Amino acid sequence: MAANYDVIVIGEGVAGLTAAGELAGAGLKVATLEAQLFGGLVININELEPRPTGSDMAGGAEFASSLVEAAANAGVTSINEPVNSIDATGDIKKVVTDGGTHTARAIVVASGARLKRLGIPGEMEFEGKGVSQCADCDGPMYQNETAVVVGGGDSALQEALVLAQYCKDVRLVHRANAFTGATHLQELVNAQAKILKTFNAEVTAVKGGQMVEGVSLKHADGRTEDLACAGLFAYVGLEPNADYLPAAIQRDAKGFVVTNDKLETAVPGVWAAGAVRAGCGGLLDDAIADAKKVAAGVRAQLG
Repeated sequence: MAANYDVIVIGEGVAGLTAAGELAGAGLKVATLEAQLFGGLVININELEPRPTGSDMAGGAEFASSLVEAAANAGVTSINEPVNSIDATGDIKKVVTDGGTHTARAIVVASGARLKRLGIPGEMEFEGKGVSQCADCDGPMYQNETAVVVGGGDSALQEALVLAQYCKDVRLVHRANAFTGATHLQELVNAQAKILKTFNAEVTAVKGGQMVEGVSLKHADGRTEDLACAGLFAYVGLEPNADYLPAAIQRDAKGFVVTNDKLETAVPGVWAAGAVRAGCGGLLDDAIADAKKVAAGVRAQLG
């Protein structure tokens, strides 16, 4: 049986689009599969910090659009279908989607990662009603309101700074006693009078009527606190979009795909790049480097 494509790339984030463009540019027949919008999490970022090396584009959507254009110009076929499963047991790999079965000689898993949820009462109930994971998207809705941001890493600090442009005040809640984000972001947060920091505490519930009206906090010393707010934004890490992968593709304890040093998985002919891969850094440059390394490996393997 002949394959429909030389390579199927699962995911149209930064890693997936970069890999697809590289492979198609080398003369291979390539398709990308994407269940949602192109770009992944980067399209929600109004100002990239840091910017990808060599790029003068400040916005995530603009940068992602440039990758889409480059992939299309290279001849990549873009298919907007969610992947349900893959069968990579033979020389011809099968990818099953809602639209049917697509085949290829190699698969690149670049389906990225999603923001973790807190898993607390009220979180899902009030999603889109004050619970959000995109300050860049929804910040303007909170003019002169109080918003709560949960987390202590780069994303939490960046989004708190975004919300401070609109909100009356921002309560930044972190379960540890110090932030883990970049030093320059911590300095910016410390200099922003609207951002009120709460350490050694966790948000335990979201409350409200038709919309979010407040959250409950539990402090490390056992104290509880009810805090009035209009919005809750949680940035407590990522989890991989890898539920569709077979058990033969090894994952680490957190579910991220394990590869060798060439970024090939335990299943020959299946590669992984970007945020879905265990050990990939958190910068756009890391995703791009992954993509280029995978593309080189796939080209060498397919000949």
